[in-house]
Amino acid sequence: MAKVSTLSWSSFVGLFNAQGLYQVGYAWLFGMTLWVTFIGGTIAFKTLPRQQFGTLQHRTFPIYFVISIALSSGLLGLWVYSHPSVLTNYLSPLEGDVAQAYALAAVVLSQAANHAVIGPLTSKTMFQRHKLEKMEGKAYNEPTVSAKMKALNKTFAQLHGISSLANLTAFLALLFHGLWIGNTDAGIKNVF
Repeated sequence: MAKVSTLSWSSFVGLFNAQGLYQVGYAWLFGMTLWVTFIGGTIAFKTLPRQQFGTLQHRTFPIYFVISIALSSGLLGLWVYSHPSVLTNYLSPLEGDVAQAYALAAVVLSQAANHAVIGPLTSKTMFQRHKLEKMEGKAYNEPTVSAKMKALNKTFAQLHGISSLANLTAFLALLFHGLWIGNTDAGIKNVF
């Protein structure tokens, strides 16, 4: 039978420990990534005119990437600190604790690449297309657009695809980590 607990001020304050903060940080990161990747962007795409949607993404994604990088870096740091064998067995990716560190590192790296390189290039190409649409008086997807517009379309599609793949990588790595800590009760050990 489960032990009945009563809430007191000291038990409430005791909730603010490394394990609790790790779980909250993971939940925040996973929920945010799920929302941005599959829900919020879809709603905005279906609701807003294309150029407004692009401007919205241009404004919100850098914030999303910075928060994602900060949270995943914090989680990775806590994970490695709490599982010191990761440092000595880092070349053994099939070891559970090491695999989790790799998963969190994949989130950091994919979101950092999106924030520092892929995202800015995608936005730059998008705004070049917007400018050229105004100059040509044609939408980007009309059959009679210029060769320059066709080249921009190709570049944008490639960059957008790479960005989406990087973001999907982060989501899948977080899903793997969440399933791991949920099923193995792994989490982090008390570090403070």
